[in-house]
Amino acid sequence: MDSFEINKIVAAVLMVALLVIGIGKLSDIIFHVEKPETPGYLVEVETATTVSATSADSEVEKIDIAALMAMGDIATGEKVFKKCAACHSIVKGGKNAIGPALYNVVGRKVGEVQDYKYSKALAAYDKEWTFEELNGFLKKPAKYIKGTKMAYAGLRKESDRASVIKYLNENSDNPLPLP
Repeated sequence: MDSFEINKIVAAVLMVALLVIGIGKLSDIIFHVEKPETPGYLVEVETATTVSATSADSEVEKIDIAALMAMGDIATGEKVFKKCAACHSIVKGGKNAIGPALYNVVGRKVGEVQDYKYSKALAAYDKEWTFEELNGFLKKPAKYIKGTKMAYAGLRKESDRASVIKYLNENSDNPLPLP
């Protein structure tokens, strides 16, 4: 192969590259598209207003606990509790695991289980596990009691929280009457 043939091959490759770039530039000129200042679509969402009261330890939303508890069901609570069973025991006389045993938890003072080392935040939280407290805590534990070592993300569905609370209440020596 002589140098003339090599020059032809190099020239052909360069010509194809210039042609591709040129067609791209030419199509940008012919088919000009104006980009919007703010990309995307505006989606109008109705904002729900919630009344909230702040305390020193947590932010508590005012909810109708009786209506919330009416959404729950014990059988569903047992199914949803399987997520919790990885760290907590629910049987009477059950041992503490990663988290404390939860038998008799409804109505019990927070941080009261023997032989379990609570985080400083939970040990200092001077309240009882009422239906309202459990609902707030199960929604997002780390936000409800800042400093807790419980790393669970929480239960977003109100019906799931109500079901778990009913299931926890049922697993007690003296279940509290539902509101």
